[in-house]
Amino acid sequence: MGFRIIVDLVVISHFLFVVFVVAGSGLVFFWPRVAWLHLPAVAWGAGIEFSGGVCPLTPLENWLRSKAGMAGYEVDFIERYVWGLLYPSRLTPLDQLILGLTVVAINLVSYYFIWSDRKNAR
Repeated sequence: MGFRIIVDLVVISHFLFVVFVVAGSGLVFFWPRVAWLHLPAVAWGAGIEFSGGVCPLTPLENWLRSKAGMAGYEVDFIERYVWGLLYPSRLTPLDQLILGLTVVAINLVSYYFIWSDRKNAR
């Protein structure tokens, strides 16, 4: 049971990191210093997508799942909604490239508007 809770916490953390990579510039608008965390997170997230690599949290999640005896498919909220968003079936290298470009584009546009707003405020 203990490993099961840790698995869920790691998956939720993984999901929140993905949300931060995609939409964290919204926090930067209100708290500019968050950019020091957000920009490296964007670089990491886009880099994983461009390289076709695997986030280090993925092997950790898999190891914890095996320790929790979760080899079989068990449907619950975390697995049904969060796992499906993080690990869509049939994800191709082209899909990963598009996801990486989308992350970069969203953040470039967001930072442009944040920078423009700060520049106009001066």
